[in-house]
Amino acid sequence: MDSINRSKASQKVTLVGAVIDFLLSVIKISAGFIGNSGALIADGLHSFSDLISDWVVWYAAKHAGEEPDEEHPYGHERFETVATLGLSIFLAIIGTGIIFDAVQRLSESSPLNHPSWLLLVAAISIVSKEALYWFTVVVANKVKSAMLKANAWHHRTDAFSSVVVLIGIFGAANGYLYLDGIAAIIVGLMIIFIAWKLGIGATKELVDTSIDAEDILKLRAALSEIKGVNSVHSLRTRRNGHKITADVHVQVNPFLSVSEGHIISVSVERVAKDCVEGLCDVTVHIDPEDDDDDAPYENLPERAQALSIINQALRLEECDYQIERTQLHYLDGSILVDFYLPLDYLQTTDAQEINNQLSSIVGKLPGYGEVKVYFS
Repeated sequence: MDSINRSKASQKVTLVGAVIDFLLSVIKISAGFIGNSGALIADGLHSFSDLISDWVVWYAAKHAGEEPDEEHPYGHERFETVATLGLSIFLAIIGTGIIFDAVQRLSESSPLNHPSWLLLVAAISIVSKEALYWFTVVVANKVKSAMLKANAWHHRTDAFSSVVVLIGIFGAANGYLYLDGIAAIIVGLMIIFIAWKLGIGATKELVDTSIDAEDILKLRAALSEIKGVNSVHSLRTRRNGHKITADVHVQVNPFLSVSEGHIISVSVERVAKDCVEGLCDVTVHIDPEDDDDDAPYENLPERAQALSIINQALRLEECDYQIERTQLHYLDGSILVDFYLPLDYLQTTDAQEINNQLSSIVGKLPGYGEVKVYFS
């Protein structure tokens, strides 16, 4: 599903939840005042507080679907991550509040008016919020949104809260007032546990935690089987909202052309995306050798300076061969040099003699290694 349709689906389910939360909050608060039920009033306020989280989710869903821009070149998917973390904190606060309220209700009780009506309202709340939970979680799985899953669990916490109210009202109507408080404490702990799981997942994503180790091994094995890839190292992955990004270094034959190396990198990107679901961005670094442990070329000159040093050395030795092209290979901690000369030289001069002369000159230069001469 593309980002635009994904954003629309997320906003739609969130708006439906917001409407239901508003209606339930009005009904429960009104019934609580009429029936003298503090628990139902608190549950109504809980539903009203859901409107705040619905707005946060709607806002994040709207912006997460936007295309990358100058300020957010990697996209806006982490709006969802931040919203998920915020919802987890909100759930933790609600769970803590339910526990404190339950402790207070264990020591305080008051008679109820119209308990049957209160039970009916609590039952309607349970059914509505559980249905909203399943509706939201189906959409969340379809669009792969952790934020919507968090909001779905928020709907379910409201259903749990209504279960507590239902038990409390039933117990109060039958003389077992303490059931309200005990059930509320249990549900409060469950809500805090859910908040902790959601918060841990969002935090891991914000600090660029890698994907599962099994997926890493699977990806490394798939990349190693690509023809032209000698080895794979420095494989890193991270989550960005519902997407996964990766960067990897692959070692290839050091004497391949640039275009061949590029084709191998294209294959690496394609195989990686096929291997890991949700992987949408792969950065491939082509290496001629394994540079994972050290950087042996820090003190070597780059191409322009290296050629200048070679040309200066040739002039000082009065070596005036017509060199058509010079190719440099940075390998084994030194610069290997390939000289390409016209084929006409072989009519008057021995090839080995030319190779020996150029090797002698270049070999005196610090940081330079083997010299090869080609005629064409």
